[in-house]
Amino acid sequence: MAQLIIVSNRVAVPNGKDAPQAGGLATVVKAALKLNPGLWFGWTGRVADPAHLETRKSVHRGITYVVTDLADEDYQEYYNGFANRVLWPILHYRLDLAEFSRRDLSGYLRVNEHFARKLDNIVRPDDCIWIHDYHLIPLAQFLRARGHKNRIGFFAHTPFPPPEIMTALPNHERLIPALRHYDLVGFQTGGDAFNFTRYLTRECGMHSLDFNFPVEDRVMRVDAFPVSIATAEFAKLARRAEKSSFVRQVLASLIGRAMIIGVDRLDYSKGIIQRMEAFERFLAANQAMRNRVSYLQITPKSRTDIREYAEMNRQVGELVGRINGTYGEANWTPIRYVNRPYSRTALAGLFRAARAALVTPFYDGMNLVAKEFVAAQNPDDPGVLILSRFAGAAHELERALLVNPFDPDAVSGAIARALHMPLSERKERYQAMFEVISRNDVSNWARRYIDALQDRTRVTHWAERHFPIPRGSSANARAPLAAHGA
Repeated sequence: MAQLIIVSNRVAVPNGKDAPQAGGLATVVKAALKLNPGLWFGWTGRVADPAHLETRKSVHRGITYVVTDLADEDYQEYYNGFANRVLWPILHYRLDLAEFSRRDLSGYLRVNEHFARKLDNIVRPDDCIWIHDYHLIPLAQFLRARGHKNRIGFFAHTPFPPPEIMTALPNHERLIPALRHYDLVGFQTGGDAFNFTRYLTRECGMHSLDFNFPVEDRVMRVDAFPVSIATAEFAKLARRAEKSSFVRQVLASLIGRAMIIGVDRLDYSKGIIQRMEAFERFLAANQAMRNRVSYLQITPKSRTDIREYAEMNRQVGELVGRINGTYGEANWTPIRYVNRPYSRTALAGLFRAARAALVTPFYDGMNLVAKEFVAAQNPDDPGVLILSRFAGAAHELERALLVNPFDPDAVSGAIARALHMPLSERKERYQAMFEVISRNDVSNWARRYIDALQDRTRVTHWAERHFPIPRGSSANARAPLAAHGA
């Protein structure tokens, strides 16, 4: 029986606890594996001695998990090096922060080849393989080199910049064209998909029809699949969580003040410093609102062994101290800044209790916090979402207060508008956004992607219609496709 094999950098093996929020990938992968029998493959998160690297298999609730260790050298070059110091900043338009080294690129390719070698023992001829995110761009190329002709899809959870930025990546011509080895390349937004097709056209000399690109004996499809959340489940969780002792304690500590919430991993792409500066301007311009609103920013630390992140942690801490020192009073702290993660349940309850959410990344592939905030709201008294227009979620959540995160005065004005917005308008905006995330919940998203990946018949008919093969020719005779490809 065919199975769906999902591959990602990290694998969240269940531990039976309501663990702190670990990002949206675990949610979307499990949604896909509920629809199709299969397994989840990736790194354990464990760094081990090269002589004692292990690959382990376990089964939880019908899902098979296969995880492998990495050596310290691999971790430093593949993960801390090329993935997080080169690809991540460039994909988020921060060319100034990219630090390229050929050694890190070699480590990145080596780990992808290691994954391919481990998968070689797992993959069966009729399996579908779905690979996630920028850590694993060349993985399909290594699998093809091992003779695997399976349907292989790729989904980018990050933005994909235009070719004018991507070509600043050293050795881009070696790495980015490797995406041609996939049958389906998915992005969060149509803009990201279009940027990738521009790269293929400009840098690889390829041509497409309806975002279908002929590549040797295959046709690669490029499309947008905006990722979502388990909307109904999260809304139900929030209704239960608002009655929890934790949420009640937080609300009691506010003493009737309105709460603004922000939840972000500590990362320069999230615009946290500029967001706090915007809140400072709000306090300066709205003296009557002082001591009537508190801003809770939950920011778990990440990648603190990378210099830029350690420096950002210092800057945010100093900024919070300055704002609280300037505007705070003995009985009121303007900003509550917390560096620890909270469980999904706790966050759902806090979202429901908040009057507004500040989700203002500079660039973001999607940003599921925005969708979770909407799902968590009380329909009779919903909060207001203040959302960066550069987050992928802005393409769907058009009824949020969309702001330019680079303009602190505009964000300050949006905060004031959100806190004074009449109930009727809050309800109208909430209902429109909730309908969107209910239609495109995580199950529908996963189903749409998997259906597109498995739709070999449609792609074959498309290829034969536009690039016909003479009757009686062998499968290898689809050489004319290559002439239209790379």
